[in-house]
Amino acid sequence: MSLAAPIADGAERKDFQVFKDIATSVERYTQFTIFDDVSASVKDGVVTLTGKVTMPYKRDDIEKRVAQGRRRAAASHDQISVLPVSQFDDELRYRIARSIYNNSNFWNYAIMANPPIHIVVEHGRVTLTGVVQSNVDRMLARSLATQFGAFSVTNALKTDAEVGDALEKSE
Repeated sequence: MSLAAPIADGAERKDFQVFKDIATSVERYTQFTIFDDVSASVKDGVVTLTGKVTMPYKRDDIEKRVAQGRRRAAASHDQISVLPVSQFDDELRYRIARSIYNNSNFWNYAIMANPPIHIVVEHGRVTLTGVVQSNVDRMLARSLATQFGAFSVTNALKTDAEVGDALEKSE
């Protein structure tokens, strides 16, 4: 789940609270895994959901959960897509996940209720999303992801510092 809501005056604070409610709702969805990635933004009460999930029911469930929890939102635009079914993609997901989360540098992430590194695979192309503690972790995760024959690996991981800087700039 990624943040795109500013924090400042009354309307923006309301947007941020709506965003926090949405983030909590998605994070508490038990079917949301490290192979799914959903982002939300809230601007002037309008919620926009984007991302990719592995099954159609996940998209529908997330959209319903967000709709129930966004009483304060003016409207929403749901742009979550469903990843295609592919045995190759599934095997790639699991191999990369095992490689990353079995590495001792990432054990502290693996024990979290919602591990922060997400592995999105579409047509053999890998995108790593989420938040890690350092640039070293970001580079190591990418390195571990490149060894399984993916057509490409895009590293969209952010560090805690980058996320903190983005929040400070929006205040």
